[in-house]
Amino acid sequence: MEYRIKNMRKSDVKKLKVGDVIYLSGKIYTARDEAHLKIIEMVKNNEELPFDLKEGIIYHAGPIMRKCGDKWTCVSIGPTTSARMNNIEEEFIKLTGISAIVGKGGMKSELLKTFKEFDVVYLSAPGGCAALLANCIKEVVNVYFLEELGMPEAVWELEVENFGPLIVSMDAHGRSVYENVNKIVMENLKHILSEI
Repeated sequence: MEYRIKNMRKSDVKKLKVGDVIYLSGKIYTARDEAHLKIIEMVKNNEELPFDLKEGIIYHAGPIMRKCGDKWTCVSIGPTTSARMNNIEEEFIKLTGISAIVGKGGMKSELLKTFKEFDVVYLSAPGGCAALLANCIKEVVNVYFLEELGMPEAVWELEVENFGPLIVSMDAHGRSVYENVNKIVMENLKHILSEI
């Protein structure tokens, strides 16, 4: 199925299945490992975040931005390998209440349980399409922790329109395209080895 979703919520996540194609509109936030750690630390210390991630979408990306006067524009925004966040994503999900993660390469299969429990979906962004995805950004609304973390690690608040195509690669029903592919590869490998 193909969906065009504005301001994705948990109710949207529940209907999505592995293989669905998604185009997102509304607000998304970039967050790589340093931003994850900063946000986790702030929430644990009862510090108020300068943005609301409840039912929000995070994008594992380190964008290239250009400042024109007092406004930022996005030059390039390709996905970062999400496995970098494997060991902190569960805690991040529990503390923030996000509904979706956009990234590249999937995440460890142990997170499927967390995705199911908290109604979170993982969407794969196509690699090599950083400039194309930048065209889907209608406005750089704000940037947080820029001086502290630097451009690629800062949290960028973005307004997007038809951001995609994104593929549902890990859904909130315990399914993963990566596990399916790995299973097929292992079966093929066994077959090949048996013929040698």
